[in-house]
Amino acid sequence: MRDGRWRAVGRALWRVIAVWAVSTVTMLALAGILPDFKLQSDDGDSATRIAITAALGAGAFGLLSALVWPLLVRALLLVPALVLGLLNFFLNGSLLLLALRLIPDGRGDANAETAVVVAAVMSAVASATGGALAVRDDDAYRRRLYRLADRRRRRAHGAHGPSTPGILFLQLDGVGHDVLQDAVRKGLMPTVARWLGESESESERETKAGNESLTGTGSLTGTRPPRDLTPAPPPTHRLTPWRTDWSSQTGASQLAILHGSNFDVPAFRWYEKDTGEVMVSNRPASAVELQRRAVARTGDRGLLAEDGASRGNLFSGGADQLALVLSMAARRGKRNRSRAGYFAYFSDPANAVRTALSFVAEVGREIGESTRARLCKRRPRVSRGGLYPFIRAFATVVERDVVVAAVIGDMLAGRAAVYADLVAYDEVAHHSGPTSGDAERVLRRLDRSLALIEQVADHAPRLYRIVLLSDHGQSPGETFRARYGLSLADLVRAGCGLPVPRRAGRTHSGAEARSAVRAALRRPVEEGAGEHRPGRRAEPIVLASGNLGLVSFPDVPHRMTREEIDRRHPALLPTLANHPGVGFLLVRSAEHGPLVLGARGAELRLDEDGSGGSGGPGPLDDFGPGAADAVRRTDSFPHTADIMVNSWYDPEDGEVLAFEEQIGSHGGLGGAQSRPFLLSPLALSPAAPDGGELVGAEAVHAVLRRWREEECGHGARVRATVAEADAAQVSGPVAAADDCLRQAPPPTAFPAADHAVQDKTS
Repeated sequence: MRDGRWRAVGRALWRVIAVWAVSTVTMLALAGILPDFKLQSDDGDSATRIAITAALGAGAFGLLSALVWPLLVRALLLVPALVLGLLNFFLNGSLLLLALRLIPDGRGDANAETAVVVAAVMSAVASATGGALAVRDDDAYRRRLYRLADRRRRRAHGAHGPSTPGILFLQLDGVGHDVLQDAVRKGLMPTVARWLGESESESERETKAGNESLTGTGSLTGTRPPRDLTPAPPPTHRLTPWRTDWSSQTGASQLAILHGSNFDVPAFRWYEKDTGEVMVSNRPASAVELQRRAVARTGDRGLLAEDGASRGNLFSGGADQLALVLSMAARRGKRNRSRAGYFAYFSDPANAVRTALSFVAEVGREIGESTRARLCKRRPRVSRGGLYPFIRAFATVVERDVVVAAVIGDMLAGRAAVYADLVAYDEVAHHSGPTSGDAERVLRRLDRSLALIEQVADHAPRLYRIVLLSDHGQSPGETFRARYGLSLADLVRAGCGLPVPRRAGRTHSGAEARSAVRAALRRPVEEGAGEHRPGRRAEPIVLASGNLGLVSFPDVPHRMTREEIDRRHPALLPTLANHPGVGFLLVRSAEHGPLVLGARGAELRLDEDGSGGSGGPGPLDDFGPGAADAVRRTDSFPHTADIMVNSWYDPEDGEVLAFEEQIGSHGGLGGAQSRPFLLSPLALSPAAPDGGELVGAEAVHAVLRRWREEECGHGARVRATVAEADAAQVSGPVAAADDCLRQAPPPTAFPAADHAVQDKTS
């Protein structure tokens, strides 16, 4: 511990010296540029003397800024923000003039206007330098939070926090069960490895030993060195896989996890015939409506209804403390200003510099990686130009930093339950691939965030159980368009006899579709006046959600049956079902109910006994156990599309074909996308006590709610080491169980979370 403190002191001293040196150089440069700013006497000085003068001036200015500036800001808290922003420049200039007056022999001098400019430049350079040196120093960041927490505790007169444990739910968006295990095995996530009882050193030793045995560098004789038999630490968590619904995407999964129901969420985006609207899960207006429907169906506010906080999620979970929650973004009010959570975080200059520099670095990293992929002609590959580098940097840096800061603030405030979503991996894996080097680097950085949160939890006013989970995985594979030269919408239009782009019409798939239409209609289908051209309202709406496609006919007010579709477009269903890029279709038959259609006439009747079919291999055989139940459940939704299209899936390679421009996709059935994970402390009951499989996000909600209730029931014995005076205030387990979800936490120890709580932001 003492060695760690000395190392921390050494790093802090190094940063101070580095900032001082850069400020000195900056002052020298400005003295050479600005005629009204001088660092020498009227008779002139040597270069050494001028450098000493600059060093003294920079040091005095830095010292005054550190000591006097916080007092000035506190004294000016009642000044309007705009006026304070303008005063900032003049106050900095005044501090610089005072610093120059402190230089011996009056060698420093500047007029008022020049002092304002010099002070502004030096402050910016000093902040950038200090931030750059501390960007990857989580220890410095954590120590700063500890100081803030200690101040708040002293203001609370030393009162102890709640006696019951809190639960922190951290969602690693898009990280599948197998991806997590591989990351642990490769040593990418040492924090998770330690929770599972496999230390980072063990993973690295195995990798290193394997490399040495291949290269003969293990020793002078080329033999493998003896293996370190140091035992791994005991596990603190258990890893449990679970299976998603057919719609394996954040909108459906997180809605059910937080609110207990994802009924009538057939995909990430879908068309609703009764309203004529396209619902999109990550659109604020749609998120509000989906949350309203879930609450109305369950009659419950959500998982976080009692003393909970929701950070960076699509939905609120019923929490009162909200920051960066999409379902609240559409609401405008005095206490709920959109994006104020970002403003609260960036109001701290240290946060702003730390995140801004990381943002720039991430943009450069993405441009470099995409350029390398294009030059090396990697396959599969999608376009990563335009604004995407900035979108990626926002997800992997800005949103991560803001959410982690808010979570830390919630822990230091002692909230009973926090649910936060970290979306960095999902965003990168879509464009770089789920197992790419880019994605692995994101996992490494996410693990560092987990380590920071875990360490801060030691200073929280209550014990915290950290639960790690994901909402879905990702399945690799090239896009449908890249493989066949046309999109799903082009294929549907061709199957309906509608005109398609000339490029798509010349592809093999387009030619086959047109031939099928010609055969079904028993007449030629040629370009020109003889072509069957339904009116605009008859044209289908085709939407994509990963490797799941939805086809709806908006001019028909009800869900069309198979018989109606065949009468209207006799070639459409055969064209889709027999296409090599399509795995299966879901339609509803007026005679047989829900039907799953596959290639070469394969059918599966999803009636009560699941009977029926063509006698050959079933269209769902490759998609694993539970596929029929997942499809059957989706068929029961009121807003299921007329035709649901799931892409081809290769069970050997785990690849699918995305209908969107993604080489790592999710949204349908097939592969790792349907197999996320739940990593829970051993102190909590097993997620599946009977050893069975967790199926569906609604089942995960039941598990998380059970854990919250368990912690309340065991609250009286959680803090056995608390002082006797505190124990006397707790009447027993029953009282603790009744009160644990109603305890109001103290003010947040982190400024960003303070503002987020006050603003109820989204």
